[in-house]
Amino acid sequence: MSLKFEIQPAANPVSEQERAARLMDLGFGQIFTDHMAVLHYDLAKGWHGARIESRANFSLDPAVAVLHYAQEVFEGLKAYRRDDGGVNLFRPDANARRFRDGAERMAMAPLPEPVFIEAIEQLVRIDRAWIPGGEGSLYLRPFMIASEIFLGVKPSAEYIFAVIASPVGSYFKGGPAPVSIWVSEHYTRAAVGGTGAVKCGGNYAASLRAQAEAMDHGCDQVVFLDAVERRYIEELGGMNIFFVFDDGSLATPPLGTILPGITRDSIIALARDSGTRVREELYTVEQWRADAASGKLKEAFACGTAAVISPIGKVRSASGDFLINGGAAGPVAMGLRKKLVDIQYGRAPDPHDWIRKVL
Repeated sequence: MSLKFEIQPAANPVSEQERAARLMDLGFGQIFTDHMAVLHYDLAKGWHGARIESRANFSLDPAVAVLHYAQEVFEGLKAYRRDDGGVNLFRPDANARRFRDGAERMAMAPLPEPVFIEAIEQLVRIDRAWIPGGEGSLYLRPFMIASEIFLGVKPSAEYIFAVIASPVGSYFKGGPAPVSIWVSEHYTRAAVGGTGAVKCGGNYAASLRAQAEAMDHGCDQVVFLDAVERRYIEELGGMNIFFVFDDGSLATPPLGTILPGITRDSIIALARDSGTRVREELYTVEQWRADAASGKLKEAFACGTAAVISPIGKVRSASGDFLINGGAAGPVAMGLRKKLVDIQYGRAPDPHDWIRKVL
């Protein structure tokens, strides 16, 4: 299925001078481009009304389904400016598949993958001037919400799909610095049969109290344990996690109750390309502590679209604290990060055909 997008350029776009000023001071998700992509769905018409238009507020009835039952899904990916001035997308097909799968799990109308990608490409084309140079990028946020007006508990019959864009700088100022992690022993993120593998807002809302607890203990992020035995490491509040051992191998928690991260999958592929053994297996917090103390564990790092790879230097919990690699970033994490970023920006060969050139 394909839809033709009606292009309606913004009547009052941000001036070139103002845009340049905003791009000088980039945070994350605080500045937005001039346009957005919007589509609508209902049972009679299916997906229709595909448009690129001025970024603007939605007008929603107070009884709209998403406000009461949290029926929604979202994605996150980036557009990168190449040295030749062109623009790359990184694995948008994988985001499109995950978005479709997530919608089906949430009993929502699945969006055809070609339409998902076309919406993103059209938005990138019209707002290409917002893509910062250097290590900056354009963060893209596709999302879908249930828009039917009702108060009964059932899947919505109407949906809005949209894509907004935000220019972002390097996630780390001065280079990737090791982060500290708080082990949540009271809160869990997901259970078997739940929505842990779906990128839906409810998962993130459920993680916020644990994240606040982590910050209260002086930590940057929280890591969750499994919901049954409260022993097995699963993932951070918004990132997957890897462990690097003294035999050169990598391990990461298996899929099922965690998000199938696209950065996670890319790291596995790049590591295996270099002959590294990567295991997807259960790993307890007790073993993590013991392996860090014995030196068997050399590094640990988190990964996701925003930060790419974030080294973990310190782990804190009610049972005590421990350091990893003396609290410093390790060569494996930083080497993988460079390989991945160089592919994303078009500075290195793309052996897996991950890059989609938009311009």
